[in-house]
Amino acid sequence: MRFQVTVRYGGRSQRYHTYVVEASDARAAMKVAAEQMPTEIAPEADLVELRIAVDPEKRTYSGDETR
Repeated sequence: MRFQVTVRYGGRSQRYHTYVVEASDARAAMKVAAEQMPTEIAPEADLVELRIAVDPEKRTYSGDETR
């Protein structure tokens, strides 16, 4: 399963780093995400979000319901 990881870092001038990891479940995804987090942002990270990554080919957009 693909998971999207978003890391907020940077203190007063907050920035975001987003990447995708492959794992069997959320617990495994958190472990992989921690290993793949760039070393330079880890000390400044204050929030990490994990969610199932949406396949852009399968995503529906507003107005697509009638197609």
